[in-house]
Amino acid sequence: MAGAGRFFEDFIVGDVIRHATPRTVTVGDVALNQALYGNRFVVQSSDAFARGVGYPRSPVDDLITFHVVFGKTVPDVSLNAFANLGYAAGRFLRPVYPGDTLVSTSEVIGVRPTSKGDAGVVWVKTSGKRADGAPVLEYVRWVLVRVQGGRPIQETVVPDLPTVVDPSELGAACPRIDLDKWDNDEAGSARRFDDFTVGEKIDHVDGMTVEESEHQLATRLWQNTAKVHFDAFAQKSSKIGRRLVYGGHVISLARSLSYNGLENAFHVAGVNGGRHVAPIFAGDTLYAWSEILDKQKLPGRDDVGALRVRMTGFKNHTPGDFPRTGEDGKDHPAVVLDLDLWLLVPR
Repeated sequence: MAGAGRFFEDFIVGDVIRHATPRTVTVGDVALNQALYGNRFVVQSSDAFARGVGYPRSPVDDLITFHVVFGKTVPDVSLNAFANLGYAAGRFLRPVYPGDTLVSTSEVIGVRPTSKGDAGVVWVKTSGKRADGAPVLEYVRWVLVRVQGGRPIQETVVPDLPTVVDPSELGAACPRIDLDKWDNDEAGSARRFDDFTVGEKIDHVDGMTVEESEHQLATRLWQNTAKVHFDAFAQKSSKIGRRLVYGGHVISLARSLSYNGLENAFHVAGVNGGRHVAPIFAGDTLYAWSEILDKQKLPGRDDVGALRVRMTGFKNHTPGDFPRTGEDGKDHPAVVLDLDLWLLVPR
């Protein structure tokens, strides 16, 4: 049936899927992104600042690039998914600007049926490129997809994924930065690369309540057609019984919250790994905290360094005790997001 999407048994390892509907990123996307998430990172906020430090103008928020590339994949990869499970091996390969047109392709790199037989895990490697072929983003994600039944299921293939993106592969995420023109006051903080300590924990302080209208707008804005996010009637008969908030919406909210304490972490350069630990729903309030896991200088770059940051998003819970795991060693019941990122910071 047209538009029915792929089920687990439709995914064959090695298949390459060209996703429909190229998308031109516009200043309207930037404005809506700002309205939804409140991003305050200066390079993406001020053309004057961006030009001063080495850009032709402000690039779009890195997660706009992610949302657009991701949204293209949903009808072919996760339309019939129970859940998006995780991410790895993500790299932002160059800045994107309003006017750039993005296209997406995905390669199926792994499949594994569940023991119940009603679903299976599918791994895809997705690449986002400009219309001229220049790559802007690549990442791996894995999703739990329904089995339709009546057709054979191929043997299990689980891909071998890196736990950390090599820092030497991060330098293309931004042009060379003129540090003499980096104004700490305009950026919001004097803390630069050398001022962060491995093991440091940062409380991002603020919370944002997820509004029904906003997460529905975001789902449509990024052309995400997954039924679990927008079809309230269908979700009444699901296991959860209501619509889930799109996971990328949660990521963008957490990233925006992280400005408090990571004001100069102006670029997401890599995604080492990530999990949507638990669902979040309209009416829940999201908080976030981060831990500095590592610091790396980049080969051939004396202008920026990379912080490896583990960002934890949690809901309806006071932020002061840095929740991540409970006394039983399992995920804390308030945690909804666990994301391991490389962020670029001026030196």
